[in-house]
Amino acid sequence: MTSSSTSSSGPISLDAIKNRLQAEGFMFLPAQQTRALLQQQHAADWESFADSWNDLGVDRYMADGGRYRRRRYATFSLADGHITPKQHQPHYQSRDYNLLNGGIERWFSPIKDEIVEHPTLRAILAMSADMASSLTPTSQHPYKWHAEVHQFRIEADPQTQAKPTPEGMHRDGVDWVFVFMVDRDNIREGVTSIHTLDQKTTLGSFTLAQPMDAAIVNDHRVYHGVTAVEPEDPTKPAHRDVLVVTLRYE
Repeated sequence: MTSSSTSSSGPISLDAIKNRLQAEGFMFLPAQQTRALLQQQHAADWESFADSWNDLGVDRYMADGGRYRRRRYATFSLADGHITPKQHQPHYQSRDYNLLNGGIERWFSPIKDEIVEHPTLRAILAMSADMASSLTPTSQHPYKWHAEVHQFRIEADPQTQAKPTPEGMHRDGVDWVFVFMVDRDNIREGVTSIHTLDQKTTLGSFTLAQPMDAAIVNDHRVYHGVTAVEPEDPTKPAHRDVLVVTLRYE
């Protein structure tokens, strides 16, 4: 793992995260640090949270014809410490941000109610909102954050090029992107790389390898992408599970 923003595994403060993100526009957050921050937000029962990735529907909107991605989706309003689920709605990205799958409304299966209310998801949303607010000048603070939450599973096999980011190096058209590793089973590769806005310079790279490893990205400042994954043992099932949370001004 290499990255100019890689941190040690010791405790980290929100001020340290803020300074790193202001300086570089992204950072890798090791699992030990993520776990400590989530515990401050009363996260609990990680096992049942991670187990919910075993019940995701196939993403049938893949313009490359792939059937290697499973997902569920939900949206929330975050304001003043309150987390409010929104009515189920489609996910939409313009083709300016997703040339492969953008330009249409994509109706994914909703995240299950027990996960919407799960203390770990609530802690992740609270932590993400706190970070985003602390990084936004007071004069620009939104009244609310619009949060989109994606449960992703990428299934790899020897015959398929399984791409965590099939659209390639990209921005998401939001303000902040948070990616949390949930599980890697029989997987190799899946390296996250960060690039300048002209995509000519690599600013850093790292691998989300352990549950709760996380990446934080300022979507206005950098492009990001993840390399294709493949099985370590081609005779056995292989998957990469992540939670992606994006925030934008509401």
